[in-house]
Amino acid sequence: MSTSANGNGAGHGSLAATRTTEVSKLDRVVIRFAGDSGDGMQLTGDRFTSEAAAFGNDLSTMPNFPAEIRAPQGTIPGVSSFQVHFADYDILTPGDRPDVLVAMNPAALKANLGDVPQGGTIILNTDDFIKRNLVKVGYATDPLDDDTLEGYQVHRVAMSTLTQGALADTGLGKKDAERCKNMFALGLLSWMYHRPTEGTERFLREKFAKKPDIAEANILAFRAGWNYGETTESFATTFEVAPAKLARGTYRQITGNTALAYGIVAAGQRSGLQILLGTYPITPASDILHELSKHKNFGIITFQAEDEIAGIGAALGASYGGALGVTSTSGPGVALKSEAVGLGVMVELPLVVIDVQRGGPSTGLPTKTEQADLLQAMFGRNGESPVPIVAPLSPADCFDAAVEATRIALKYRTPVLLLSDGAIANGSEPWLIPDVETLPDLRVEFASEPNADNDSGEFWPYVRDPETLARAWAIPGTPGLQHRIGGLEKADKTGHISYDPDNHDKMVRLRQAKVDGIDVPDLVVDDPSGGKARVLALGWGSSFGPIGAACRRVRKLGMPIAQAHLRHLNPLPANLGDILRSYDKVVVPEMNLGQLALLLRAKYLVDVHSHTKVAGLPFKAEELQNLFSEIITSVTTEAAK
Repeated sequence: MSTSANGNGAGHGSLAATRTTEVSKLDRVVIRFAGDSGDGMQLTGDRFTSEAAAFGNDLSTMPNFPAEIRAPQGTIPGVSSFQVHFADYDILTPGDRPDVLVAMNPAALKANLGDVPQGGTIILNTDDFIKRNLVKVGYATDPLDDDTLEGYQVHRVAMSTLTQGALADTGLGKKDAERCKNMFALGLLSWMYHRPTEGTERFLREKFAKKPDIAEANILAFRAGWNYGETTESFATTFEVAPAKLARGTYRQITGNTALAYGIVAAGQRSGLQILLGTYPITPASDILHELSKHKNFGIITFQAEDEIAGIGAALGASYGGALGVTSTSGPGVALKSEAVGLGVMVELPLVVIDVQRGGPSTGLPTKTEQADLLQAMFGRNGESPVPIVAPLSPADCFDAAVEATRIALKYRTPVLLLSDGAIANGSEPWLIPDVETLPDLRVEFASEPNADNDSGEFWPYVRDPETLARAWAIPGTPGLQHRIGGLEKADKTGHISYDPDNHDKMVRLRQAKVDGIDVPDLVVDDPSGGKARVLALGWGSSFGPIGAACRRVRKLGMPIAQAHLRHLNPLPANLGDILRSYDKVVVPEMNLGQLALLLRAKYLVDVHSHTKVAGLPFKAEELQNLFSEIITSVTTEAAK
């Protein structure tokens, strides 16, 4: 779904208002849809998000769902939710707490009520609040009848009954009709927030093109929800959130995984190389495979291997053959691929390894987010096996990060680890579609003639570019360029197998120097106070949004704070050490137990303040705001003594 940022987005569709309600203008809203994992909450949230994007709002989303394919129905472990934050200005996070909670059953209410602030709006599907469902989640009494919901604006809606009534003439059975209640909820919320409706109806017809009766049933339920809001006296107020004033251009809503896939496609086009994705499905990285498989017309080959090792082996083989090999996985898969990554370091071929991090260790939390693979990416191979590491900071930034990882892999002939995570992968936001001509030129020059520095007329695979230290890349079968590479240590220049101690020392240091010498931009510090800040908040990956939102809040309180964010984690920016030493205190929030903090302390001898979280959920801006405020106050007090 694309929209121009200089317009007002799509219209409100064919459903027209017929009664007068009070309209409240808001600058931002956070809505959370929650229900059983079979209630279609992800689809509902995604459709609401798409219409917000079409309307021109800035937005950020956070899907949250069970790891089980079908968790026990009506239980708290089986609750699935989708949170969307949309606004008339640029926002950085999916929001800390929902202003509106749509709960389809008692489990959804109990699992999410603690996040709703007092005074917040709760819309309940009362049909599911029956004794059996209440007992499942430990409610001794019905929360609709006791004081559980005191202090909230509660709207009781018999969604199942109303949906079945709306579909009574369609011929659908009661069970099939009830499944459409998520569209009833979507219609109601679309009415409340003046969202466009045409796009959703078009989507439903396309999605169920082979089952037109199901498509029309969902559309009827959607319209019934909209009409319920329009006719009931329960909702006296509707809300408007104006389009955001974003930079001019064409935008589309995009998830992190889709943006990574598009970045790989763009890199293939800009390099002129065929792309082979060798991979094995794993949550939360599988959507990269799904998306890339749609783009054969761009020279993309997708190969779903029998396991993680075969996937990276195929990708590395493709690079040996003159294509660009890419593999995608999550933390457990990186562990399995580690030997092949080490092989890529030894043979010095371009390879992009995408790691969409999730909660661990072992199988851990497949559908939850974490940033705990940094040390694995840095050191998780035998021997001295340095690899560059790039980390996107948001869903839209995944596109640029994929292009950058490819640039490094091709220019320096090395595997590159790209560290995304679950919050970025599944989250979405508007993406400004770039002009292709502004993307970097990634074309490479393959070796075309012998390069030995003697009269042998041979091709030596480890003759290096004096600037980048990248070795020559020759396509197998090129006449006169016969050569052999492999996992055993190579002699400098010739590539012959070598066990010579001095040669091994030299080659290890050359490979390290190649990575250390990669050109990465200097770190940029955001400090609106003009240098008055004594505290720096430093992050990497998906912590960018919560850190940035927290810094905005702290600054509004009159407390200066600087913010910087690392995209390149190996090598680190050349000016990072000077920046760290220029502040009284450096705070590093991470969704791990302090992995970046450990690296910074070791490399720069700066005692950074590590703030960690491993709950499977992103940081909240509120918790970081409190942390930053306390540290700034402490530093200011200490300086005044």
